[in-house]
Formats: sequence, structure tokens, C-alpha cells
Amino acid sequence: MTNKKRIIISSALIVLLFGGLWVMELTMNTASMLFVVLKKGAIYALLVAAINLLQGFTGLFSLGEAGFMLLGAYTFAIFTIPVEMRENIYQYYDGGLVQFTIPVWAALILGGLVAAFFAFLIGFVVLKLKSDYLAIATLGFAEILRAIFQWDKLGVITNGSNILRSFPGFSSVLFPFGVVGLCLAAMMLLINSSYGRAYKAMRDDEIAAEAMGINLFKTKLQAFVISSFFAGIGGGLLAMYQLTVKASTFTAALSDELLLIAVIGGIGSITGSVLASFLYIAANEWWLRFLDQETFIGAFKIPLLRSGFRKVVFSVIIMLIVLFYRRGLMGTREFSITGIYEKITAFIKKKKAAKGGAGK
Repeated sequence: MTNKKRIIISSALIVLLFGGLWVMELTMNTASMLFVVLKKGAIYALLVAAINLLQGFTGLFSLGEAGFMLLGAYTFAIFTIPVEMRENIYQYYDGGLVQFTIPVWAALILGGLVAAFFAFLIGFVVLKLKSDYLAIATLGFAEILRAIFQWDKLGVITNGSNILRSFPGFSSVLFPFGVVGLCLAAMMLLINSSYGRAYKAMRDDEIAAEAMGINLFKTKLQAFVISSFFAGIGGGLLAMYQLTVKASTFTAALSDELLLIAVIGGIGSITGSVLASFLYIAANEWWLRFLDQETFIGAFKIPLLRSGFRKVVFSVIIMLIVLFYRRGLMGTREFSITGIYEKITAFIKKKKAAKGGAGK
């Protein structure tokens, strides 16, 4: 397939996707679980892809994702709360220190930049560590950051342990899909560039990569900062989705959940991260909900169906996926428009050849 055809097909698919979402919003109840899954799934897709960029393509094991999400979420909230609402929200801190607002898009980018800045600062220390030690260091950073943001002395900025609210959210599913789509496209361009090849070389063999002239520390720091930038933007989107921000929600369990989704999708596959994110949210928050409800058939009560049983079944499903798809749903493969086009073309040619042979 030529580059021109690839661009035309990709553009057509994007137009169809956003056109379909637009039609769905016009014709369906936007408060339904379908739209909840679409919105949250898109945000999780970005966060999981950010983890995969670091762990799947660079080989760095980090558990600090929640900390960078916290930075992005708080930055977004602090700079978008309307000035007239700050007195009520920062009621214990005389309206807070920040007394101006910036546009939503600027706040999202700023959230990413703040997360990237902190990643740059701690990267000089933690990236000298490897494997489990790096994971422990980044986890510690996230936990320390969460505690600091709840410190009363910083209340004029963070509102202490109190929630932040009244900042802009989004009602249309097109907004998160648009932002996440741009971020994922940037990731794919990065991975397919010379920088991405350096990441993969370092992941596969650090000694060989260094012998080829790759500066290991500089490459690790670059990947760490870029991954954190996207995590910060994802944190801002999550704040817009939840409409509240509180430091106590950005726990290690959140980082673990995102890492689990990355493993399910396939470490080393961005499209696997996207697919796994939507499947995870749909199964966990929609498809299996009926398992938490006590159900009767006449006077007979169906056993096991009760609050919490959904989590048991969901855990079993995850175990089965890990057992039968040990490299995840996609492994290291990516969804390829070129590959699908070539397979369809080959199938059509084969059918035509078969018909031609039968006609003779």
C-alpha cells in the first residue's frame, strides 16, 4: 500500500469514528453506561499507553504513574476553577493563592508539563536504579507527593486534604477522544522514529545499545519525562471526568490497576493498551454488574449472586487471559491498516483466482 492510500484510509476511519460518535450522542442517552465506558475507557487508554511507552518500549519498571496523574489533575483544577468560586472551595485558606484562570486546553498542557518537570527532577536520581529498585523508588515518590499535597501548609495552593471542584468538565465523548487521539498519534510517531528505535534497542540489550552509541541515561530520562507528560494530561482528563480532585484517590492501587491493563493488552503494544482499556472498563463497570445483584427465580435464590461477586468473576477472567495470552491480547503487535488492507486484497484475489479456475 502506498503512503497516499494509507493516509486516505486512515483519514476515512478517523472521520467514520468521530462521525459515529457524534451520531450516537444525538440519538442515544448520553448518561447511559455505554458513554461512561467510552469516556473513562478513552482516558484509561492514554494512561495505560503512557505506562506502556515507558515499560513496554524502554524496559523501565515504574510504579509512579499515580503521582504524575496527581500533578496533572491538580494543575488542571487549580488553574481552571472560576475566580468567583474560589472563596467557597478554598474556604479555610482565604480563597487560595491563585486568583486567575486559563483555558482548558492550556491547563491540560500545563498539567502535562508540570508532571514532566517533576519527572525530570527525580529522574536524575531514580533512573540510576534498575528493575525492582526503580519501581520502589517511583512508588515512594508518588506516595510522598500524595502526602505533601494534603499538607495544610500548602493549602493555599492544593486546598490541603479538601477536594477541589467546580472546574470545567466535559459532556461530549468527542472531547476525550480528540485529546487522547492526538496524544496516541504523537506516541506512535515517537515510537516509529529514531528515538523509538533507541528505546527498543535499550530495552532488548543495554550493553549492545550503548556499544551502538546510545546514551543510556539520556534516553531513559527522555522516555521517563515524555511518559510522565502524557500521564499528566491523562490526570487532567480524569479530573474533568470525575469533576472533583482529591489527593487521597491517587494511590498505589491506581498505578497497579493501570499496569494490569497494560499487561492484559500486551507490553509493547499501544493499540493493545487501547483495546484492553476499553474491555477492562466495560467488563468491570458494565457487563458484569448483574453479578452484584441478588436474583430470584420464583422463590429460589440464585446462589453466589451478591455484592462483590462481580470482582471474583472479573479476577478469574483476568487470570484466564494471563494464562492463555501470556504476552497479552496483542503481544508486541500493533493494529495495522496496511496489514488488514493487504489481507483483504489477498483474499479477494484468491477468490477471483478460484472462480477463474473453476470457470475453465
